Amino acid sequence: MNNISDLVSRLRERGAGSVALQFPAGLKRKAAGIADTLSRQGFSIIISGDPCYGACDLSLELLDYADVLVNFGHTPLLAHPKVLHVPFRVDFDPVVVCSALPLLKGTAIGIITTAQHTHMLPAVMEVLRAEGYEPFFRTAGGRTPEPGQVLGCSFEAARILGVSDILFIGTGVFHPLGVQLATGAHVVALDPLSGQSVEVDAGKFLRRRNALIEKARLADHIGIIVSTKPGQARLELGKHLISLSDKAYLVFMKEVIPDELLNLGFGAYVSTACPRLAYDDQIRFPVPVLTPGEFEILCGVRHWEDYTVDEML
Repeated sequence: MNNISDLVSRLRERGAGSVALQFPAGLKRKAAGIADTLSRQGFSIIISGDPCYGACDLSLELLDYADVLVNFGHTPLLAHPKVLHVPFRVDFDPVVVCSALPLLKGTAIGIITTAQHTHMLPAVMEVLRAEGYEPFFRTAGGRTPEPGQVLGCSFEAARILGVSDILFIGTGVFHPLGVQLATGAHVVALDPLSGQSVEVDAGKFLRRRNALIEKARLADHIGIIVSTKPGQARLELGKHLISLSDKAYLVFMKEVIPDELLNLGFGAYVSTACPRLAYDDQIRFPVPVLTPGEFEILCGVRHWEDYTVDEML
């Protein structure tokens, strides 16, 4: 894990004696090693064993037992005087972007990525300029404080005026799919580790979402999920949604997991929590889980032609 020496300095600046560590799933196996390093520096360490899905999912309850909470792998989202963030950086050969060039349609290219790779954008832009392209990125701020950064709940950095081609650098298909839905741009997704690139087509995704809306229409009761996590709580949105239907009820949850949805027994749900729950995790859920916008379509207050990806801006 990079930045540990810097973390030690930041902890000492705050006079921390006891430190709580929180990791996302992909970094949890580094917990013991980091705890060893910090213990040798004189800190008393506790480790969160709960899931962590982002900077929106801080284990603030651990501050009852520690002076500082350190969230690894994410950039800051919620300002808190006792929380430090240590993003996880992943390098790659910037020349790999050349493999995506045949899929681009224009020369003015918007560049976006995740927090793991934002530090690589200057090198990527040099390569693109050398190949005759005019690259752009923007820093959206708010939930995405780093240049060119997108999250699964915010694609604001991809809204670049005058650019119709977007190059997403990162793994997985959710982020570039969300970017296409949010912007309408031609999106190419490049995995910088494998070198594979693809053009993003949201058509199949939208057909699946339309089928879920129609299935949810048959539900006798619909649960409007409101998260109790500080970075995901959208109570006012939940209240708006239940006003649209006399068969909708607010359901407060911390962890939205299949067994609990099954136990509650609603015929469908709407997630106002992390947008990725409805999109990425649908295959795990026993019944349809819609986004707020999809529920508005079901209730007739939004047209299908006005479909938008769910974001927390």
